Amino acid sequence: MARTEVLKTYKLYINGGFPRSESGRSIKALGADGGLMAHICHASRKDLRDAVGAARAAHCKWLARTAYNRGQILYRLGEMLEGRAEEFAQAIKQSTGDDLRTARKEVQASVDRFVAYAGWADKFPQVLGCQNPVAGPYYNFTVPEGTGVCAVVAPDEASLLGLVSLIAPVICAGCTVVALGSEAHPIPTSILGEVCQVSDVPAGVINLLMGKRGELIDWIAGHGEIDAVHAAGMSEKEAKGLRMGAAVNVKRVRIRDTSGDGWYDDEVCESPWWVEGFVEMKTIWHPSGA
Repeated sequence: MARTEVLKTYKLYINGGFPRSESGRSIKALGADGGLMAHICHASRKDLRDAVGAARAAHCKWLARTAYNRGQILYRLGEMLEGRAEEFAQAIKQSTGDDLRTARKEVQASVDRFVAYAGWADKFPQVLGCQNPVAGPYYNFTVPEGTGVCAVVAPDEASLLGLVSLIAPVICAGCTVVALGSEAHPIPTSILGEVCQVSDVPAGVINLLMGKRGELIDWIAGHGEIDAVHAAGMSEKEAKGLRMGAAVNVKRVRIRDTSGDGWYDDEVCESPWWVEGFVEMKTIWHPSGA
């Protein structure tokens, strides 16, 4: 009798753990050839609320860490992703139909992106901040500070590199993340959760959901505890709905246009100006003495 293969069911990654969706639903992850690769837990709006709650609870402690320490953790993410590079490459190859060389290129670029933002973690304040001239015996400084909880909506193209490129500047800024991975190719998002779990990332700093954009975008836009959105690969209708919903609670929205090979443009995607959208500017006055 032929043996039935036991396929993996990938869980959500919330608050440092791997819960199943409270809805009990799952999605079939199909390969480029139409074959069944795995089952993926299908996140609901309740899962989104749980992830936002975890991210909010983790934010103050993450922001309080030194910039140097946040850089170390970003570097560790790159290290651990590199250690599972072949697993990521095979998953990308099977789900997209790309050749293995192209898949490996995407994984390598994802590792490099984490490392690049690890380097920026203790340097972007010098780029974005300044000392302001004032008339009086004071020093006046403007310094950037992470804005809070950020939702990430990843593109379908470059499902790993796009997701990493959207997450890295946000946690570099000192924000925490609730990310919705690629709907078409969810397995790299799922494996990234396993990488985060062993990469010294504090629970709640990165939360990863898999599911359908159409079900969750309106809830992301309207959630009062989400302070900003970093997204890519959206249709005009999705982008308009996101911006209109975000206008009600005045959250920041950054939608990146990186079609084609744009995700491989280091000058654009590894810029401190990608951090700028997720910080608030705090002004400090200090007496300079007589």
